[in-house]
Amino acid sequence: MIRPDAQLRAGHVPADLIPPGTDPRSVVIVHTTPRSWTGPVLLVLVAMVGLCGLVYITTVAVLSLVQVAATTAAAIKAAVPTLVGGGGLVTLAIKTPKSDRKSTKR
Repeated sequence: MIRPDAQLRAGHVPADLIPPGTDPRSVVIVHTTPRSWTGPVLLVLVAMVGLCGLVYITTVAVLSLVQVAATTAAAIKAAVPTLVGGGGLVTLAIKTPKSDRKSTKR
């Protein structure tokens, strides 16, 4: 037998389960319906979709905040010279090596 209750499922009732004085031909075996897995499977699928949606929304929110912070930092960096009165053209000084300085004396 593959399953412990296979004998009962096949309709064979062991003698120790029949009460004494009962006609074995009058015994009716009632089986329960097999379990339906539709509900638990759908519950797991809905939970997984919800979890994926939550991760997606959280990621989008965090990335949006990072983008806003980067844009704000860039705007502040561009506005600082104007706010502190250093407006005008900002140039970068290029340092030349000492060997070039000697040859370009004025």
